[in-house]
Amino acid sequence: MRVQPLAHEARGRVAVVVPNRDGQSWLPELLASLRAQSRPADRIVVVDDGSRDGSVAWLRAAEGVEVVQRSVSGGFAAAANAGFAAVAADCEAVALINTDVVLDPEWLARTAEVLEAVPEAGAVACKMVAMDDPGLMDDAGDTLRRDGVCEQRGRGRRDDGRFDAPGEVWGACAGAALYRHCAVTGVGGFDESYGMYLEDVDLALRLRLAGWTCRYEPVVARHAGAGSGAAVGFFVARNTLLLVVRWFPLRWAPYVAYRQASWLVDAARRGPRALGTHLYGLAAAVPRLHGVWRARQGPGGTQRAAMERAVPARSWRGPSAGGHPQAAE
Repeated sequence: MRVQPLAHEARGRVAVVVPNRDGQSWLPELLASLRAQSRPADRIVVVDDGSRDGSVAWLRAAEGVEVVQRSVSGGFAAAANAGFAAVAADCEAVALINTDVVLDPEWLARTAEVLEAVPEAGAVACKMVAMDDPGLMDDAGDTLRRDGVCEQRGRGRRDDGRFDAPGEVWGACAGAALYRHCAVTGVGGFDESYGMYLEDVDLALRLRLAGWTCRYEPVVARHAGAGSGAAVGFFVARNTLLLVVRWFPLRWAPYVAYRQASWLVDAARRGPRALGTHLYGLAAAVPRLHGVWRARQGPGGTQRAAMERAVPARSWRGPSAGGHPQAAE
């Protein structure tokens, strides 16, 4: 892990980057929560990813907001990278926030304090809860398993206090997370080939392979999670396959095969539309697999020992698995 020298004027400065695609209806409440922060952001940058809903005109009239306009949509990962590039010269940390998020007034102060106190941390995850039901957990840090599943810790469970303790987690959900700028750029930023969904998992994995950790600070971000089920199903099916082919050791193939088969069965049980979406996602991954496989064989390719350190062994089926309905966490 290398920390690049930082210009004096950038130390301690925090930028907020908001990737936006037709999110005008969400932006007023998000910006209001940013302006209410006890520790104000040094810069607020909204990267518009080809919106057609009037977002750009609305944003240009908003006070204290910088707009980076992309004429053609490249997806969340490309917009996030554009935001990181826009603040590279003068900000040490970057809060990446979805448009459909509202932050607790202490969010920026607490996450920035953690990042400053823990020099080995490349990211800080937070307690994400449902926008319309703040007592329902959405995400308390991500965990990647050796079958290819990325679990959102706590998702779907009541916020009963079990996620109130700070500490280390595997990775952060990019819907509301604070990143160390040099850590993210040092591993190449977000992989834009994912478009959206699991791009933050891929980044978290590369950060861990580079020696960075991720901290969890239980400060609240309310999240609407407005993505459609069909879009999520397609991208998760496609991007999971790309992720495991790019990074996973061959000895984990039986775990991956088991999970892929179980997902197919589950999609079939949910009906023809769900099955069709899942199969479409898998088919969309196929033309990319050759390039992904070549990438793992190159200079930055997977090493079994490094991956086994980066993705610790844990249960991937049954009640002891983190995503199981009967799991303790």
